[in-house]
Amino acid sequence: MTDETSASSAVSAGPEPPAGPGPAPSPPSDPAPAALSPPPAWLQRWEIAAVLLVSLGASALYALLSFIGSLTAKQALSQQTTTLNGSLAPGRPLLDLFMQLLNITLSLAPVFLVFYLLARSGERPSSIGVDAREPVRDLARGAVLAAVIGGTGLGLYLIAYHAGMELNVVAESLPDIWWRIPVLLLSAAQNAISEEVIMIGYLLSRLDRLGVRPSRAIVLSAVIRGSYHLYQGVGAFFGNAVMGLIFGFLYRRWGRVMPLIIAHFLIDAVTFVGYALLAGHVSWLPRP
Repeated sequence: MTDETSASSAVSAGPEPPAGPGPAPSPPSDPAPAALSPPPAWLQRWEIAAVLLVSLGASALYALLSFIGSLTAKQALSQQTTTLNGSLAPGRPLLDLFMQLLNITLSLAPVFLVFYLLARSGERPSSIGVDAREPVRDLARGAVLAAVIGGTGLGLYLIAYHAGMELNVVAESLPDIWWRIPVLLLSAAQNAISEEVIMIGYLLSRLDRLGVRPSRAIVLSAVIRGSYHLYQGVGAFFGNAVMGLIFGFLYRRWGRVMPLIIAHFLIDAVTFVGYALLAGHVSWLPRP
């Protein structure tokens, strides 16, 4: 009885299959992450407020106070000066360089915060058009924008300045040393990335989620953009607000922030470097 049972078990089990040369079975893959549901509207509003208060919204408040101070000063606006890129350690060029680089780097921190918040929502920077998928088209669009807006903006500034409605904006007062131009270009890049990623890509996409009408969202973004340029005068407010309207409209049409970053960078780079090379050498440019 026992022998029969053992034999029966051996027959039913059969010989083990030979080990083949094929690949080993792969372990079961992890399930795909579930799509993140958007947070409630009140939490989205808090997020927007927090991002603005640690970035360009705070700059708008400081600019407003600075403008009030300029209006209440005894000097006329055209006799007052504001500097965009000044020395952070006068007389100590090496320390000045490191402080300039640190200032530029820390000014980009809100952009990293925006990318983190996008990732938390299951989005990538490409969701707002920050990528390298269309380099030629982005560069062409940015160059045309820069030429049109930059040239118009310079003309309006000079008119407002000579009419006594604008401060004397000193684009740079860095020491004439080897790192002067590279730092000015880095500063232009920082301005372009921060403003366009936060005020166009992030803010407009978040306002879309809240159901804000696109035209109202563009106007709100443009007003904030103008506000943090108020320290330069009322002309800078309106000029940058109009630029914000144009950029907002084009973002709605193109769905990409990259050409706007390129345009903004070219405008600021030409302004900063051009001022460094021309100030004091041409009669039409206000002297520091």
